[in-house]
Amino acid sequence: MAHDAAIATTHPVSFLEERGRFTGILSWIFSTDHKRIGILYLFSMLAMFLVGATFAFLMRLELIAPGKTIIEPQTYNSFFTLHGVIMIFLFIIPSIPAAFGNFFLPIQIGAKDVAFPRLNLLSWWLYISGAALAIYSLVSGAAPADTGWTFYAPYSIRTGTNVSLTVFAAFVLGFSSILTGVNFITTIHRMRAPGMGWFKMPLFQWALYATGWIQIIATPIVGITLLLVIFERAFGIGVFDPTKGGDPILYQHLFWIYSHPAVYIMILPGMGVISEMIPVFARRTIFGYKFIAFSSLAIAFFGSLVWGHHMFVSGQSYTADVVFSLLTFLVAIPSAIKVFNWVATLYKGSIELESPMLFSLAFIFLFSIGGLTGLMQGALAVNVHIHDTSFIVGHFHYVMFGGTGFAFFGALHYWFPKMFGKMYNRKLAKIAWGFMFVGFNTLYFPLLVIGWMGMPRRYYDYLPQFHTGHLISTIGSWILITGILLVLYNLGRALIKGEKAGQNPWGGATLEWQTSTPPPLENFEKIPEVNRDPYDFRGIAVQ
Repeated sequence: MAHDAAIATTHPVSFLEERGRFTGILSWIFSTDHKRIGILYLFSMLAMFLVGATFAFLMRLELIAPGKTIIEPQTYNSFFTLHGVIMIFLFIIPSIPAAFGNFFLPIQIGAKDVAFPRLNLLSWWLYISGAALAIYSLVSGAAPADTGWTFYAPYSIRTGTNVSLTVFAAFVLGFSSILTGVNFITTIHRMRAPGMGWFKMPLFQWALYATGWIQIIATPIVGITLLLVIFERAFGIGVFDPTKGGDPILYQHLFWIYSHPAVYIMILPGMGVISEMIPVFARRTIFGYKFIAFSSLAIAFFGSLVWGHHMFVSGQSYTADVVFSLLTFLVAIPSAIKVFNWVATLYKGSIELESPMLFSLAFIFLFSIGGLTGLMQGALAVNVHIHDTSFIVGHFHYVMFGGTGFAFFGALHYWFPKMFGKMYNRKLAKIAWGFMFVGFNTLYFPLLVIGWMGMPRRYYDYLPQFHTGHLISTIGSWILITGILLVLYNLGRALIKGEKAGQNPWGGATLEWQTSTPPPLENFEKIPEVNRDPYDFRGIAVQ
């Protein structure tokens, strides 16, 4: 997508050095520059990720042996609730769209900023407010919430723990997500550079576009649902509590109408990132561009129709079970199209195993396991067997962390030089990836096995026959954490004393690689005109 007008011929002041109305920390937290907001999101979410990972580490340590190891059962319940809330609402959902989407969406389409910069800043402040409320809920009230991140009624209505504040934090975070979706969709519709038709957009843009629609349409439903939980706890209005004439199954419907599409809010941007990295490191144009683009929209559409597969054992009608099972299998088709096209892009490519590419290959492998185990759950008879077992925990983490998490870390290694103008230690990045990949599989694959054997999920204690699986899984968590800490050390060291990165260190063809590193305040010296495809590498050189 390179174009003469887009290529920086001078070295303008970067957005990191630009002097605005404020200085110091104020120049960041009151900035309306999409790049600074993206970085604010990035550091905020990494902090939340470490908090959530700490809870996970402590839970795994507790499960290393039967019986009590380090914490009491009630503390364990609070830990898995907070781990879920923080990881889902504060890391996985906003991770790639809010950090990398904010930074690169306008640049990749040749725009100066997003359509509503002040709304963008408000979105970050809402995110921080929601995060602060979630953290405050830990130390206020009778005790931290112990319901799990799903807040299932009627337990969430009756427990004496601090559910109301935790639920309100999730409600505030939902507003942040909606505003981001509105901003992205408007920006893509209205601010594309001259010559950039829909099919000249990078595939990351298509993923963000599909995600934005889910954010706008589905998020208000869970917002209303969570408000009803708060009202029910405060005033006993009897919407979900069966003792007051309410229906707890209604809660599950409303919750999963949002929360299953939310899975695609999490994974679609990750798929967009993978679609960017694979062509660059295979030095080949993407195979099946339009199929990948439309499959993003198809996943968003079909993914909004399958919430009932979470409720096969809830007593819903057999007809509903069959319909939701069929739709679950249908949503696998566009996902499989993407995997096929990524692999086809690799075929006869000149593959360079840089760290972003290693994370991409890991994504394909891990997401495929997550997808196939998801199909197993879509089959009615199998679903009954593995419902509420640790098989579900393994599947969920293969999709969310093996998919979105690895895509996030891949994107971080891919775009880090462009965002900060510094290059990290490439060898150490590959070593860290190795620890993460081995640790991830050692941690989560045993959960699939013992789940199939009957190990329930969310349990504080377990029978002796599950000990070996839990022991291996806990050791895997230590390996995985070692890899994550190595990643953070490597990137942190690069920020302080890393070598200066070139304008285009990977030889990418999309517009972000055609402007200076780091980009200037308004991204380009002159708005570019686009006259070639986004993955046309002819004439593109590593700089």
